[in-house]
Amino acid sequence: MTIRRYGEAVKPGQRYKRRPGVYAILMQGDSILTTHQASPIPEFQLPGGGIDPGEHPIAALHREVMEETGWHITGLRRVGAFRRFCYMPEYDLWAEKLCTVYLARPVLRIGPPTEPDHTAVWLEARAALHELGNAGDRAMLRLVLNGQFPR
Repeated sequence: MTIRRYGEAVKPGQRYKRRPGVYAILMQGDSILTTHQASPIPEFQLPGGGIDPGEHPIAALHREVMEETGWHITGLRRVGAFRRFCYMPEYDLWAEKLCTVYLARPVLRIGPPTEPDHTAVWLEARAALHELGNAGDRAMLRLVLNGQFPR
């Protein structure tokens, strides 16, 4: 099975480390809960991130959402997956990111994000199609909003 690639093209001769990750579209009404990462490049993102060695992907998603938003989530349903090839300056790493995206509901705010330089931000879902910083996140959100993935 081929996983669609979004973002910059693969750089010839560049070695990439495969980095699986999990991300969430956190819907509440017509809004989604995003994370705004202030550095290294300020942008809105779907909450989520890398899966640690030996960690179950669903456990990683719960951990990452809590770190980046301060919220507990429930009702996870897989939306899809995509690949991105990018440089991650915070890790000094060229990565092939394998991004699996879930739809979920935020159910309980525990506190502020614990991840440095992250802020939890509610965005109107249609506006988020323009605000999210990467094309893969926008494509997955578009699937949900266009009814191609039933809520």
